[in-house]
Amino acid sequence: MKLLTILFVTFILALLGTEIFQESWNFLFSGNLGMAVFIIFTGLAHFKFQKGMSMMIPDFIPAKMFWVYFTGLIEIAAGIGLMIPSIREITAILLIIFLILVFLANVNSSKKRVNLFKGDYSGPGMAYLYKERLPMQLILIAWTWYFGIYLN
Repeated sequence: MKLLTILFVTFILALLGTEIFQESWNFLFSGNLGMAVFIIFTGLAHFKFQKGMSMMIPDFIPAKMFWVYFTGLIEIAAGIGLMIPSIREITAILLIIFLILVFLANVNSSKKRVNLFKGDYSGPGMAYLYKERLPMQLILIAWTWYFGIYLN
């Protein structure tokens, strides 16, 4: 859940910034900026923790490193797309689908006890999936829907 700090802090700072500089609370901008910063941050992690990321991918999927880098680029592109009003809604829809698919990789990595940061099998296992990852995924999906589709 520590990662959600990026989302919430960015949102609050952007909200305060819009109030100070535009003299109005811009929830649409602030919510999308929060998710954009969050998803770009996680996208960049694909390039730093590529070994651990590749271990998360189910065994039947070939070319794991390709998918690690490709999904990292997708996340970065999604962050940018959320900030472009003309493509925000389609970006949000695709991001929600992506988040659901990524959760499946998280189920696999939890079963295998993958430690993303160390790139080994010393991870917390299924407890992490239910206590942290699932609630976080639900928050991210709801957030993306609310700011990227509903308020758009």
